Amino acid sequence: MIDLTRLATDLRLVQTVPTDPGTAWQKEAAVAIDAPPDEETDPVPEAVWTPAALRSGRCGAVAPRVIGLPGGGYRMYYSQILPRAGFPTGANDYDNATTRILSATSVDGLHWKPEPGVRLSPQQGGAGDFRVVSSEVVPLGDSSGRLRMYYECCSGPQSVQNSIRSAISEDGGLRWSPEPGVRLEGAGENYMAPRILFLEEGELRLFCCRRGEGIVSALSTDGGSTFQLEPGLRISSDGQWDRLTAFAPEIVRIAAGGYRMYYAGYGSSQRADVMTAHSADGLTWEKQEQPVLSPGGGLWDAAKCSEMGLLRLPDTPTQQAGYRMVYEACDGTVADRRGVWRVASATALSTGG
Repeated sequence: MIDLTRLATDLRLVQTVPTDPGTAWQKEAAVAIDAPPDEETDPVPEAVWTPAALRSGRCGAVAPRVIGLPGGGYRMYYSQILPRAGFPTGANDYDNATTRILSATSVDGLHWKPEPGVRLSPQQGGAGDFRVVSSEVVPLGDSSGRLRMYYECCSGPQSVQNSIRSAISEDGGLRWSPEPGVRLEGAGENYMAPRILFLEEGELRLFCCRRGEGIVSALSTDGGSTFQLEPGLRISSDGQWDRLTAFAPEIVRIAAGGYRMYYAGYGSSQRADVMTAHSADGLTWEKQEQPVLSPGGGLWDAAKCSEMGLLRLPDTPTQQAGYRMVYEACDGTVADRRGVWRVASATALSTGG
């Protein structure tokens, strides 16, 4: 969660919350971002469609991340999955699909309006015709007002080496220019879903998933241009709900102390849950045993509740610090519990616990 209304000299404030968002969440009935229908293999970014349009999972909307805008309201960055030339099954064959990063805005964090224009194409982002996904947008610490987007750059199937790269925006987050080089990569390694946590004295910690192991972290002492992996795992893939993989951590700092993490846990290839963990220092994490969001009970997520982004709702005269979570949801309507990927949402029922 990045709240640009709290941007000040201390960058830690943009991801500090007054209360713990907690572990009790209620799913919303309305979809936040829908998948393009099957016939829309090259849709304009701002298009919206009727819910009744035919969808078989060829196209999808995934990897939502939200920033609170300085003037109020929100912008969501998300990845739209489309069929790649020669591979008509699209998202149902994700290794051979293409994605691009789009955006949408909202006044209330519940109803979203897709914006015109592509924020980052795979060609622009260094992935050729394959995928740029999991965009993490944060402010630079140089008082310029510029934003940096960290993203996963995949120039082939998920089994091949990829990288975490970055781009810069000078207009508040609409036009992006990729930066030279890579922020994180390793020989034969696959890193996914980068997330940034601002630390003391200008340091940054990047959290991401290392395929086959779990969530790792890397430290930057130069403002986020280069990162060095830290020893150990932050979250290991060794539990009932995340034995296949643990990835896409969303982390907030609680004003009274400690950190809350939400992450996606895959117990198998056919099921994903949103999990949570707590930490006193941001390095050593204690998992909660049970998921906070599980498949079923919603209209869009019969098979999977996965990668998510958190946003803080506006204060009201009677309530402070409500929270909403947007998450990628799969309806499981295709063989092997695949199906249509959409962005859904849930609201915290209580905070502080």
